[in-house]
Amino acid sequence: MTLRISRSVSALALAAALALPAAAPVLAQEAVPQNDLMNATVWMETSVEYKATVMQLYKMAQAQLDAALADSAWTAVPDKQGEGYEDLPVAIISDLDETMLDNGNYQASLVVRGTSYSSSEWADYVESQTSGAVPGAVDFANYADGKGVKVFYVSNRKEPGKEATIANMEALGFPMGGNVDTVLLRGGKEEWGSAKENRIAHVAENYRVVLLMGDNFGDFSDAADGSLEERDAALEAAMDHFGHDWIVFPNPEYGSWESATFGGDWSLSGDARRRMKIDAMEAWTPAQ
Repeated sequence: MTLRISRSVSALALAAALALPAAAPVLAQEAVPQNDLMNATVWMETSVEYKATVMQLYKMAQAQLDAALADSAWTAVPDKQGEGYEDLPVAIISDLDETMLDNGNYQASLVVRGTSYSSSEWADYVESQTSGAVPGAVDFANYADGKGVKVFYVSNRKEPGKEATIANMEALGFPMGGNVDTVLLRGGKEEWGSAKENRIAHVAENYRVVLLMGDNFGDFSDAADGSLEERDAALEAAMDHFGHDWIVFPNPEYGSWESATFGGDWSLSGDARRRMKIDAMEAWTPAQ
């Protein structure tokens, strides 16, 4: 009797198993190549924290612009304004990439393909006209334009990409200055290299510049190319500007902050640069 019951139970169990859908096969986990750029790009591409940060910065910029319009002595570049600047028309100077324009799709492409920045490929990207707008940027630029404030875009995009850059921005809804050339790119004049202070001074000749905006210290000061210690000293000297008439945007993907950790020597191997970045940090050591 016991044997007969056991056989019956086994038969029922087999029938039940055959009636169930086949279990999905267990797939082997593929190794994912490590990429130093990934977390920064995921944060800027997907996080509400990033969106909230830049949107609140543009709200701050709008409030500061209103204050500047009410104060004819207000200038973000007192060392570059000439006598009588108080009577000049008002302007804002802003960087483009990762300040006004969002190039997250380019950075994501580098991560997905396991490659790194190249100037020729970046030129192709600029020509593709696929940059988006940083949240809040278009509304702010149009608010300024509506107040009669000229927005100058001082960018280290190169002059051959100017036409594509303007077309991309027009499609996104940025005001482009009417009959005034407001897009000042690297190489637009022979003396316009990667340092920006000479272009800022160029605008200040004819405008009262009330705000500087950017994601890189170099958007505000040529001291960006210094060592970590020199950059800290330059920040200390300029601290009163930040949050008042200089507004900096977050960019953990790239910038002069990165190259400062390895002396700007891009000929070093990736491992050597990574080692120097680790050495630049102050790490807590747990008790033994």
